[in-house]
Amino acid sequence: MTAPLQVDIHEGVATLRLNRPDKRNALNDELVSSLAEALASTAGDPAVRVVCIRGAGPDFCAGADLSQLEAIASQGPIDSLQDAQRLGDVLRAMRSHPRPIVAAVHGKALAGGCGLATACDLVLARDDARFGYPEVHLGFVPAMVLSILRRKVGEARAFELVARGRRIDAEEAERLGLVNHVYSAAAFDERVDGYLTDLAAIPPSALELTKRLFYGVDGMTVDEGIRRGAEVNGLARLTDACREGVRAFLERSKGPREEPR
Repeated sequence: MTAPLQVDIHEGVATLRLNRPDKRNALNDELVSSLAEALASTAGDPAVRVVCIRGAGPDFCAGADLSQLEAIASQGPIDSLQDAQRLGDVLRAMRSHPRPIVAAVHGKALAGGCGLATACDLVLARDDARFGYPEVHLGFVPAMVLSILRRKVGEARAFELVARGRRIDAEEAERLGLVNHVYSAAAFDERVDGYLTDLAAIPPSALELTKRLFYGVDGMTVDEGIRRGAEVNGLARLTDACREGVRAFLERSKGPREEPR
């Protein structure tokens, strides 16, 4: 039986590839559980510096597996709630993961698939990618990702996206703030690989402290955020990466200088 998620770790980058191409990588219980396990294992793996989520086949992820969703809903509210919480746990694990998580999106990223991409720290899109939250057209709600979406794009834009359920292209997603960069189909894999390589070259302690502070200041006042920032700044100075970086900078600054003319 083919694994619903393929995990590959190479040169500091852990690629988690959704692997249900015949179902457009729809999120069923097995795939969600596999994502949870992969996130937990990569969080504790010192060889991992960056995590990238991709999709096999023509699409990134078309959302929830509706046949499974219907079956679970027929079992009653408790089972339905537990199923929803499993995906919610994955989104929380992505937020608290010590490494930056990058979505590399091609084809369709819809409903829960768009939510999965939105929950990533960074989103790179191929120019043919399509994004959207069409759940309302099925009488459903894109509930779990709302708190993340409204932080990324602002209240008015977030509400329009989920209330109208309209699909948008990669360029519009970039304008709204859902996507960081859009690359042509011809250059997509190369540009994504270069982006991930650059991220993996940054000291992981610096990225971990940055991500933890970035999300940790949510709900804080400005004063609280500055105080927390000072604490993180003090911790960063004690890391080997910071000490080595400062030492290397000072050594470079001692190099020969041209005499003024």
